[in-house]
Amino acid sequence: MNLPAAVLLLPLDITISPNSDGLPGIQQLRSIVGASMTIGLILAVLALILSAIVWSLGANSSNPHLAGRGKVGVLVALGAAIVCGASVTLVNFFWNVGQQV
Repeated sequence: MNLPAAVLLLPLDITISPNSDGLPGIQQLRSIVGASMTIGLILAVLALILSAIVWSLGANSSNPHLAGRGKVGVLVALGAAIVCGASVTLVNFFWNVGQQV
């Protein structure tokens, strides 16, 4: 069986991994991303506190609309905290899944 010459020249095994030394400013970018995660978590805590207050005010004043909005706010704040906290793990998980494809 004769294969074309172009097929024989293609590399059979390509291994490329992230390079933390490739570009200047990578450490500063990591610092900025870490600070952004911290700000996101602080804002999620603030949103959780405010939503819990709205929920309690709505429940105590017999206002179901306000109580419902407070409940939704609590769930959104908890979801935001989960995404902020798990973002690195999620990216690493999907990176590893992509490497196995």
